Amino acid sequence: MTPERLRGTAPRRAAQAAEPPRPSRRGGARRRAAWAALAFLAPTLVIFGYFAWWPIAQSAVLAFQQTNLVDPAEWVGWRNFEILFADPLLPRAALNTLWFTALSLAIGLPVPLLCAVLISELRRGGTLARVLAYLPVVIPPVVSVLLWKVFFSPGESGVVNSLLGLVGIGPLPWLQSPELAMPSLVIVATWSGAGTAILIYLAALTGVSTELYEAAELDGASIWQRIVHITLPQMRGVILVLLLLQIIGAIQVFTEPYVMTDGGPANATVTVLLMIYRYAFLFGNYGVATALSVLLAVVLVIVSAIYLRLTRSWSSR
Repeated sequence: MTPERLRGTAPRRAAQAAEPPRPSRRGGARRRAAWAALAFLAPTLVIFGYFAWWPIAQSAVLAFQQTNLVDPAEWVGWRNFEILFADPLLPRAALNTLWFTALSLAIGLPVPLLCAVLISELRRGGTLARVLAYLPVVIPPVVSVLLWKVFFSPGESGVVNSLLGLVGIGPLPWLQSPELAMPSLVIVATWSGAGTAILIYLAALTGVSTELYEAAELDGASIWQRIVHITLPQMRGVILVLLLLQIIGAIQVFTEPYVMTDGGPANATVTVLLMIYRYAFLFGNYGVATALSVLLAVVLVIVSAIYLRLTRSWSSR
């Protein structure tokens, strides 16, 4: 190429380099598709925001107001929180809620997992076992709690005490004893909610490679060793998610203490949600009830954030 042509090409390349990059057709198509998807989602987002997020925002405002939900609300600032923290029952309710959560994790976490593993090992009757495991979830919560209240009747007339009497135990004051009332509620809550966890664990077990079990059997591994070294590591992500959901659900327990014991005996089963119910519907103090609800929501957000932070590395291993 001649020097003249080289001198003519250099300015043209410099001009092309100075021009702004033209948007590609593919990028424009993607943006149009994103706007179209957003247009389709907009009605759903508006409805969800109105029924889900707008009440949360209203609750945050109501926590600083006093109202009977009929007359105009009166702005009271932090007085609702002052009344709440001055209530001597709040520490007891918080400790009871933590105690219920701890017992629920100790009983309600391993039992569904063990049941799912046993059901998956069945050669016959697996479908019937799945139906029976999920049956308590189908029963309305209030109905199941009332049935268990009859089962835990004091004396030898109760079903549970009658069964324990066959082996020489009891009768025990299940719902009348401050020491036994909370474990009784945990048993009922575990029985009522274990079915969903069992089905989720069974679905997760189908994703575990059978080749791992076959190799472990050839190496002479026992059932317990296969569960510890194969099943649990392969299901780590599902277990961590269900653990978080169980923590959130246990902290928000209400039906069992409300229907079975009404917070008794001697405030041994008063929970935070039961206090919210009493402030709102028994005392008519909706401002304090909302303030306690906001505090509970903040605690749940903090617990969830810490849990996700701690388990992020565990679930990726």
